[in-house]
Amino acid sequence: MGQTMPHRSLQPGTLWPAILRQTEHALQCGALRPIETFQEGIDDGGVRFLVRQVSSLARKDRDRDEGHARQHDNAVPGNQAGADPFLPYDPDLFVADISETHLALLNKFNVLDHHLLIVTRRFESQDALLNLADFEALLACMAEFDGLGFYNGGAAAGASQRHKHLQLVPLPLASEGPALPIAPLLAAARMDGADGTVPGLAFSHAFAPLALSSARGPDLARTALARYRALLEAVGVRTIHVDGAPQPLAPYNLLVTPLGMLLVPRSAESVEGISVNTLGFAGSFFVRNEAQMRTIERLGPMAMLRQAAGPPLSSLASTGRK
Repeated sequence: MGQTMPHRSLQPGTLWPAILRQTEHALQCGALRPIETFQEGIDDGGVRFLVRQVSSLARKDRDRDEGHARQHDNAVPGNQAGADPFLPYDPDLFVADISETHLALLNKFNVLDHHLLIVTRRFESQDALLNLADFEALLACMAEFDGLGFYNGGAAAGASQRHKHLQLVPLPLASEGPALPIAPLLAAARMDGADGTVPGLAFSHAFAPLALSSARGPDLARTALARYRALLEAVGVRTIHVDGAPQPLAPYNLLVTPLGMLLVPRSAESVEGISVNTLGFAGSFFVRNEAQMRTIERLGPMAMLRQAAGPPLSSLASTGRK
């Protein structure tokens, strides 16, 4: 059942077949509960943003299960409200052992197909800094198929669970346009040493290249970890030690893309009632109803991201803010 099996490392070439196999099983037994949506595109700032809205039928189900979904994502049926959904996890959602420290689960209430959660075996806080083992697990999975890896660093960055988990969704995010909506902007990043900024992103951020296709294994994970720490410093997210573990002093979102790593500090979890997590900064929003769809159209996706993240660091410097 996965939880009682000895820990094993992920074997190359096995993850995608395991995802497909477990998805079929989890759908048949009802453990996986995809959220049906329809999609609109909104062009803004050189990006074709994808906005997925819950369908009317799915909305009724979502309303009924709203509290359950927030407290019990991936949990074993019968777990008490507020319990860790990953200790124990639902074995029907188990995909693969990744390493001695991490395993892979299907996201129970998924909007995107084959949405993977990369979860620590032991409890670690979602507020903790990412470490080498986290990057080793994420990059081992990203070596298996084209995908977008991401991390919601804290509740104000969109994290709904306290137990540390990274996430991975397959690319492309849409059937038309770039595989990753913000890819055209990332390709124009301006570097200043090991990190830099993306001119088209009108909010606080830092970017660092990471050659996923040309390197594998521990060296790539160590490079990713070093650049992640440099990105935190570049956007002004300082760290302290809490109970002996390093912890950032501010929430943030991290995207690990085929073009590199983008880190965005957060100033607000939502904008006019619309939650924004890491996928928003990749160019993909999720809304619950028509009113929220119209709000995004009225404000513009880039303006929403600016409100969620804060203005560019250059703007802060010009006003004397930090």
